[in-house]
Amino acid sequence: MSYQTYITEALVCGTFNRNTADRSYLLFTKEAGMLFAEARSVREERSRQRFALQDFSLVRVSLIKGKATWKVGSIESKTNYFATASTKEARGSVVNTFKFLRRFFSGQEAAPALFETVIAALTLLSGEVANRDFLEKVLQVQILLELGYVDRGVVPSSVAGESLELISGHYDSSIQQQLETILEKAIATSHL
Repeated sequence: MSYQTYITEALVCGTFNRNTADRSYLLFTKEAGMLFAEARSVREERSRQRFALQDFSLVRVSLIKGKATWKVGSIESKTNYFATASTKEARGSVVNTFKFLRRFFSGQEAAPALFETVIAALTLLSGEVANRDFLEKVLQVQILLELGYVDRGVVPSSVAGESLELISGHYDSSIQQQLETILEKAIATSHL
């Protein structure tokens, strides 16, 4: 019996130790959404996969759909946003983004637009930026908007369809207050 193999880009959102040397990974993939995948003997010193499969990494991975779970095949490391972050604040932004994704995105549903938005945002937030708190809130609202937690009508039009790079130069304290209100309501009603 042959199993189907998928090759995709993924963000490593979490790791969970299993058995003696195995590990499960929470991966946000471009084509399959959020899923758990298992890697055998990855915690052993001789494993070549253990350095690529670090938290906060962008990887190119081949996933094998088994009977009950996904299995990690080959892996190619692209970047680790936490390791390449330039400052303590940048590392905090990377961690906050991954935590937010883990909290609100679940299920194996393809979200390529959201994946591209998050990759662009992580690239921007891991460097030096002005108004970091504002940009994090914009990203969070964009994630909630894409996932359906927020109605498009309540989001300011300057935030809804723009990239963080374009928004970074247009800081407005009134928009930040609107975003904070939107986030508070969405978090309160999400029960997560």
